[in-house]
Amino acid sequence: MSFYSDENEISVSIIGGADGPTSVFIAGKLGGEDTMTYKQISMDEAKQIFESDADGSYIILDVRRADEFARGHIPGAINVANESIGAEAPAELTDKNQLIYVYCRSGNRSKQATEKLAALGYTNIVEFGGIIDWTGEIEK
Repeated sequence: MSFYSDENEISVSIIGGADGPTSVFIAGKLGGEDTMTYKQISMDEAKQIFESDADGSYIILDVRRADEFARGHIPGAINVANESIGAEAPAELTDKNQLIYVYCRSGNRSKQATEKLAALGYTNIVEFGGIIDWTGEIEK
């Protein structure tokens, strides 16, 4: 959900469960400064990048819960659950300029996590949807 005020764009994510929202996360362009620094690509584009870029100069970040990650993930991915990303930078992501590809199950949590990371100052984030669309190898 986005709200617009003059030239500022604010993205509001309400994160919750069956009992209602448990938290509200706000990211956006405030005071004319870009804080939402990320882009989106398709799952096919991501797969091509992972197959052709063997130097591993990026992180593949799975933002599903640990139990979902354990059932199968994209090879080489690390797991930081979306729900655990808050006001502090995740310990697993020390370099805020590192290229980070983010995915989840369907694309919803990866968008939320990407917005949170951008608001925390990460500058090189690419969101590519959900593993349900992944046609490549799965690691357990």
